Amino acid sequence: MYFFVALGGALGSSLRYFLSRQVKSQGDFPWSTFAINLLGAFLLALLSFYGEKRGLDQRLVAFLKVGFCGGFTTFSTLAFELFNLESKGQLGLCILYALASVLLSILLIYLARYLVFQSS
Repeated sequence: MYFFVALGGALGSSLRYFLSRQVKSQGDFPWSTFAINLLGAFLLALLSFYGEKRGLDQRLVAFLKVGFCGGFTTFSTLAFELFNLESKGQLGLCILYALASVLLSILLIYLARYLVFQSS
């Protein structure tokens, strides 16, 4: 099981690095981390709900959810970027980033659940 998690983590981290170089930030807002974390929340939810519905093999679930999505998303970078925004005196942008990250992620989880369970 550890092998599948490690392999998924390596692929997820590599994709995160690649995408972070492709998404250009405008101003001080950390668009790449924001987009990656939202996409990761959606993918994790989609995989979770689909796995629940279809009964996926546990090795595949570990590879995709724990490994790939865990390596792809980055809470520590989010936290550090929030700290940096607040340290620069951009409290409004810091709060907007935090709220948008959490609320939009939750909305994307609901969307994933809807897509999996409504498309039978």
